[in-house]
Amino acid sequence: MGLLMASDHIHLGSSIGGGAVDALKGNLFMLLGATFYGLSNVTEEFLVSKRPLYEVVGQLGFWGMLINGVQASIFDRDQFQSAVWNSKVGGYIAGFTICLFTFYSLAPVLFRMASAAFFNISLLTSNFWGLLIGIKVFGYTIMWLYGVAFTCIVVGLVIYYVLTDVLGESVKPWLGGKFRWRPCLLL
Repeated sequence: MGLLMASDHIHLGSSIGGGAVDALKGNLFMLLGATFYGLSNVTEEFLVSKRPLYEVVGQLGFWGMLINGVQASIFDRDQFQSAVWNSKVGGYIAGFTICLFTFYSLAPVLFRMASAAFFNISLLTSNFWGLLIGIKVFGYTIMWLYGVAFTCIVVGLVIYYVLTDVLGESVKPWLGGKFRWRPCLLL
């Protein structure tokens, strides 16, 4: 993360965030949000190991739709009304929805195979993949530090997973070490 922040600092200007009004406050909110997201992933790992995948994914989708719908109606009401709605925007929304559907349908499978810790470390690579899409779709430019950061993250993931024994994280302590991931147990 430090390399990614340094790259943004060098690329965008004299302060982290490219001249943001209060970069420290933004970084603290980012850390708070990441902490809560990590806690939600740990909770989801716990639930996925106790309940069938279809139940967890169904509950996640239902409550996510309800909570996000309420938040959007409160905080984004004006943006929905003033937005330009055309086929290009509709395509972006459809693509984003398909990506999120795939992501949140496959995440519980990873939670059974590995752990929330592995998943959260893996999410650090999302900056790089998002940047690759941004280069193609929006014409972004990158600094060489992004490649170094991505390499460090991937090496860290390999070391983390290899040191925990192959599929060793699928043994969940709260289940008495009895559960081991098997493809037939996905449902």
